[in-house]
Order: sequence, then C-alpha cells, then structure tokens
Amino acid sequence: MALATSQQPTAESSTSAVPSSSSGSTSAEVFKRLHPSQYLSRFLSKGYRPDGRKVRAWRDVSINVGSISTAHGSSLVRMGDTTMVCGIKAEVAEPSAQSPNQGYVVPNIDLPAICSPNFKPGPPGDEAQTYSNWLNDLIVSSRTLPPSSLVISPGKAVWVVYIDVVCINFDGNAFDAAVLAVMAALRNVRLPKAKYDEETSRTICSRTENHPLTLGRIPLSCSFGIFDSTHVLPDPTSYESPLLPTSITIALDEENEACLVRQEGLGGVVGKSGERVLGEAWTIAEERSKELRRILEESAI
Repeated sequence: MALATSQQPTAESSTSAVPSSSSGSTSAEVFKRLHPSQYLSRFLSKGYRPDGRKVRAWRDVSINVGSISTAHGSSLVRMGDTTMVCGIKAEVAEPSAQSPNQGYVVPNIDLPAICSPNFKPGPPGDEAQTYSNWLNDLIVSSRTLPPSSLVISPGKAVWVVYIDVVCINFDGNAFDAAVLAVMAALRNVRLPKAKYDEETSRTICSRTENHPLTLGRIPLSCSFGIFDSTHVLPDPTSYESPLLPTSITIALDEENEACLVRQEGLGGVVGKSGERVLGEAWTIAEERSKELRRILEESAI
C-alpha cells in the first residue's frame, strides 16, 4: 500500500508564493509607466490622486521673499514639488517717443533643462514662451504694474522693470506657481529714490532712500485639467498634465474679478455644459485664491 506523504513547501516556493513589498512596488511603477491613464483612473475611482490628495484638493504652498540680495525684489515659491524663484531688477532708461510718460515691464518665465527631464538645453521651449506671453497679458490686463507709475521724469527718464522667473524644480502647474512668485516679488520690491538732473541730463539714484512699487490689482492664477471627460482636477502635477487634454486657467483679483481666463483643448465633462464646468471651476478658484492671498500676506510680515 502506498503511503501518502505530505510535501512541505521549500523556502524557494514560499518566497515565490508571497510577493515581497519591493516586487509589489516595482510592479506598480511598471504599471504606472506603461498604463498611465488606467493608473490615474484607478486612484480617482477611490477619490484620490496619485500623490495622496483628494480629487479636488490643492497642493501645499509656501512663500519666502527677499531671498536674492542682489535683486530689488525677489521671492521663492513652492507649490507641491514645483519650485519657482522670481527676481526683479530695475534699470533707468529713456522712454519711447510714442509713450513719454510710461515705463517698461519685461516679464519672462524660464523652464531650464535642470528643473526637469521634460525640457532640453538651449533656447526657451514652446511651453516657457507661452507662459511668458500669458504672464505679460496678465500684468497688462490687470494693470498690476501701471507703466505711468514707473516715470522718473516725463520724457526724460523711466524705470525698466525686468521680471525673471526661473523654475528650479518642475512638477506641473508652473504658471500658477510663477504668477504667485511674481506677485510676491513685486510686493517685495524697493526701488531707490531717483531724480532727474536737468543740468547734467542724468538720473541720480539715492543710496539710502527707497520706496515700494505702486501696484494695481494683484491677480492670482488657478489652473485645472479635465481627465477622461469625467474629472476636473485642480493643480495638476507633471505626471497628470499629459493625461489632461483640456485645461482651464482662471486668474482672479482681490474682488474675484477675472484678469485672465483661458481654456486649452476642446474637451468637457460628460453630462455638464461648458458653462457649468467653468462655473464650478470658478467657485473652486475663488476659494483657492482666498487661501493664496492669506499666505501671500503672511509672507510679507
């Protein structure tokens, strides 16, 4: 009679039967890389984003001002893992003949290769140029820095204000972070008291006296992306952004009046009109803008 023998599992078979945490995390990373839309969709179906946020949540924000001693005003903004540095320098120049009573504002946003593998060395890419144009439109439309306030002597001397924003770490939503950095830096600017000398035809700047800029409206930007025609995601990360064919950017001033509204892409949300989607985004943007202003005020103290 044959005897029944119990076969004991070997150490090798036990290890293969129970997956280790390292192999599980590796499988998740592979799935994330090969099937990004499904990966994001699975998180959203549970009410969360891949970085741990709830679907409608924003990332944490911090602001430091005056971090660049060689600039007339500066700021450093962190929005999640996206980090922006803004430096503002002003120079004296002659006004144009067409606008003798107006100074100049020259904004620029740079997304260098060092901040992300998504960007290549060389001249500014399309995304950086687009953001720079948006920033210029925002400053002009909101009259954040009125050109007439930059006049030292009409027809003789004006200020040229250079606004340079550099991304030192990119994890999506660079425009919102850049706008916040610019507004914080503008509030931090102190220009030397300047006087035009008619006899010498030169502008003399004080070494001891300075003054803040005369600012108008202070807009703050809030951006969203639409995923799979089902979810409106605020503050998208660099992982989420390529999966969001439609984006909405709303910039509001202190009175929640629009300074900039842009939609990129033609997608929407199933079962909702475009007006309703925009209205919901606007309501969320108002709440977010209020919170950003509180942080902005605290950074100036």
